Amino acid sequence: MDIFLGLLTATLFLFVFWRRLKEDYAPDQVFSTGFYILLGISVGALLAVNFRPTWWFWSGLSGALLGLSIGVERFRLRLFEALEAAIYGGLILCAGLFLREWAGGFDVFVLWLHLGVLFLILVFEFLNLHYKKFTWYKSGRVGFSGLTVAGIFFILRAVVASYFPNTVSFIGKSDVILSGIFAFVSFISVYNLSKSSS
Repeated sequence: MDIFLGLLTATLFLFVFWRRLKEDYAPDQVFSTGFYILLGISVGALLAVNFRPTWWFWSGLSGALLGLSIGVERFRLRLFEALEAAIYGGLILCAGLFLREWAGGFDVFVLWLHLGVLFLILVFEFLNLHYKKFTWYKSGRVGFSGLTVAGIFFILRAVVASYFPNTVSFIGKSDVILSGIFAFVSFISVYNLSKSSS
């Protein structure tokens, strides 16, 4: 069951990553970058499991960002387009992860986490359809939906980590601080994009 869900979520990640970028880049560029991201996640999580098990989420995230950076540099992808596609795909991975955790023990709290990620996917889709209509977001640049949802994700993660520090992938106060930093950077990036002319 774990292997099936893992393969399914990885395939869905590659699909949504490709779907977001297929209009501007060749399939081999998109899929290669997607594989770099998945490889980065796998290596990061594997290192954490062997050395710092409780840090697997942050180690996997670091690997994902490294894989994305390699793909952006190698194939000259536009950073915010690729990042937004990766964030959307990352939500798919998180949803799959929480579903797998729930299936392993039928923990109601984990099910709520899964449903929360599904809600963020819907928020992403809504923002993606309407962000160009927001009068304050004058630049209309790609990246708004992904960065906004990432900011919300990390704010919610900080809140959950504050009250449930030992659940699934949380590491207590350190998680609150790191999540807060990521949320702040996400929203600052949205603000900077709104002021950008190109």
